[in-house]
Amino acid sequence: MFGRGLKILSISTVVLILGAFAMVFFYAPNDADQGFVQKIFYLHVPLAIVALGGFVAGGVYGARYLRSGDSAHDLRSYVAIHVSLILAIGALITGSIWARASWGHWWVWDEPTLVAFLIVFLLYACYQPLRFSIEDRDRQSRYAAVFAVVAGAFVPINFMAVRFAQQSLTHPRVLDSSDSMPGSMAITFLLALLAMTALFVTLCKYELASKHATIRLRALRRRLAGDEDLMTVPRSAAPQEL
Repeated sequence: MFGRGLKILSISTVVLILGAFAMVFFYAPNDADQGFVQKIFYLHVPLAIVALGGFVAGGVYGARYLRSGDSAHDLRSYVAIHVSLILAIGALITGSIWARASWGHWWVWDEPTLVAFLIVFLLYACYQPLRFSIEDRDRQSRYAAVFAVVAGAFVPINFMAVRFAQQSLTHPRVLDSSDSMPGSMAITFLLALLAMTALFVTLCKYELASKHATIRLRALRRRLAGDEDLMTVPRSAAPQEL
């Protein structure tokens, strides 16, 4: 169910990523102020945007699970948050490298955008420990879905509060209409964002297919184990035992 179209999606993702990197290095110009080091922008910003979008998607699937009780939505919510955490780590690492090269510091604590992203990351870092601390499967799924919904609603609220704050920002506002990028840089950024989105979808589908196959295999093993137990029970005792 989850593995359909994976081959085509994987090939398309590889082509998009290679095309994006080719444009980053051979098409987009160097920044007038930061020079070549600014090119990490085409990796850092798409990673951050897609990670935040994935967190919100996890909340949407969590809400759908609470509404329908369909375990497939719970699985999608878990995978979306899991992959988003991986991308968020990449965004934090590349952001630190960029900050060191541009500002001379690995981290700037008085920059609201950076701190807001870190808060969101730490919030979602609690998701898996919370989920797997609950042994009952139904309660585990319900509590995890509620967490995903609440945290997913917090993501846009958090960044809207930062965006509308009166404090001056050192971190650039990438999607602000007042920040005009040259056409070549804008096209390269959009392609990099599309490539990162495709990577997110591909990774999610691979993990969904893997976990779905694992779940089915476990169910099959339990069924086979049950059949073997039935075969070992004496026929005269079978009705009373079952």
